[in-house]
Amino acid sequence: MPSPPSDRSPDEPGAGSPRTPGPPDRTLGPPAEPPHRLALDLDDCRQERDRWQRHADSYERELTRALLERAHLLAWLAVLHPSSAVLTPVTDSDGPGGSHLLRLEAGGQQLSWRLAPADLPLFTHVPCTEPATAPPRGDGQAPLDQAAHLRRHIHLLAMEGILFTAPAEKRPAPVRPVRPVRPGDH
Repeated sequence: MPSPPSDRSPDEPGAGSPRTPGPPDRTLGPPAEPPHRLALDLDDCRQERDRWQRHADSYERELTRALLERAHLLAWLAVLHPSSAVLTPVTDSDGPGGSHLLRLEAGGQQLSWRLAPADLPLFTHVPCTEPATAPPRGDGQAPLDQAAHLRRHIHLLAMEGILFTAPAEKRPAPVRPVRPVRPGDH
């Protein structure tokens, strides 16, 4: 069987013969991408990076807003519990230096929240104490236990509010004495 025609002479590298093939032909295979295509891909990657950066910035702003709202709500909660609310400096190394714990008692249980140093100006109305040498009650409590206690306490307060402060229009009408029925009256 005759070999297919070739533009190369059998002596050229890569031409080979049907019986002894030469090294692979370097000209075969996908053509190289033009340089402008790589520039377009790089531009697409930069746009995608910028889009993700905008998302990250948006999430950071939302987190900052939520943390500020948390600090305001905790300050308000401390105002509602003035007899038990205290600030205690944090002595452990978890978290930023200058952190404090807001501690208060609600429903017979001590609750605590870590406050960032930037939030402390909201708590000028709360007395400060020195860090305790022994861990105070409630420190070994898991955050889920504290959350469960808060949910139960809120539920009890809501039920108490429903029972004792019904609006006037929903209160039952006063009971009127029933007229005694005489025989023969219908």
